[in-house]
Amino acid sequence: MNRLPLHDAHVAAGAKLGTVGDWELPLDYGDAAAEYAAVRTGAGLVDRGDRGVLEITGKDRAKFLHAMVSNDVASLQPGQGTAATFLDVHGKVQVVLDLWALDDRILMLTPPGMSEKTLADFDKFLFSEKADFRDATGELAMLVLVGPASLSLAEALVGATPADAAWSHITGRIGSAEVRVVRGAGETGKPEVWLVATAADGPVLWRAALDAGARPVGRTAMESLRVEAGTAVFGQDVDDTVLLPEIPFTHLVSYTKGCYIGQEVVVRIRDRGHVNRLLTGLRLDGAEIPPPGAEVRMGPDTVGRVTSATWSFGLDAPIALAFIRRQHAAAGTIVSVQTGDRPLGAVVSALPFAR
Repeated sequence: MNRLPLHDAHVAAGAKLGTVGDWELPLDYGDAAAEYAAVRTGAGLVDRGDRGVLEITGKDRAKFLHAMVSNDVASLQPGQGTAATFLDVHGKVQVVLDLWALDDRILMLTPPGMSEKTLADFDKFLFSEKADFRDATGELAMLVLVGPASLSLAEALVGATPADAAWSHITGRIGSAEVRVVRGAGETGKPEVWLVATAADGPVLWRAALDAGARPVGRTAMESLRVEAGTAVFGQDVDDTVLLPEIPFTHLVSYTKGCYIGQEVVVRIRDRGHVNRLLTGLRLDGAEIPPPGAEVRMGPDTVGRVTSATWSFGLDAPIALAFIRRQHAAAGTIVSVQTGDRPLGAVVSALPFAR
């Protein structure tokens, strides 16, 4: 079982720990509802130390990645970044990535447990290009301030904040630690600022953020916030069976960048067709939370499946993300979700969920 670099700090903060995939992560710190409220009204502090990290150097690094992924990398200047996907030739998502351009390298964040596979996948396409990959997973502490007060709190800690564009970043210091301050992409629908330093400096970042007023937030509250915002996560809502246009994807693709693997399928769907299913929301009756994979039905017919489900602290009801056949995916459509031998009433919801 993998543990976060700041595992001991979470234990000292009263974290209730649980297993998520191959990781032992904080589920809550005693009051998930209060943690949810902190993100909605102030600033929460989330540990993303489970993310994979690849470091790409060499003079052709941007050119090579530009030809591999779905978004524009070649035009990124130091201090800028983007989200992107790596697709197969059929347009199916192999991994979702966040890329940060530095002066002498590009940092690529992968989902947990995906750095080794992603490195191997890219390595298959490296021939004469001057681009070198190194797996730096575990070398960085990655903490995220989340909520309306996150920007002002980061300003107080570092003395500056990055530009408004998602994944813009600057460097600064917090105490003795050199810190990369990164504007997040709004996984929860609220402002985000990442604080990134060496793993050895992680405790300095953690203590400084808590002392400045941030509240630790565990997975239970974050899942509620994420699903309410309609944010798809690789490994839960997205995998290598999913076509890019089946999920909310406008922030992941450039239609002007030129060729990349899987581009023909994405453009063909845009111009001449449609996908047969869409990731959308479900609001469920009662209090039961369906498991991932639960069938979505309309009468006797299966029309979809649940990918993520959680308790919504904002709606005081269970909610889910689900792939549903396009003809049944309109907001307001009445469906049911099968759990065991009984159905739960549900209604299709647009994303993000209206609170």
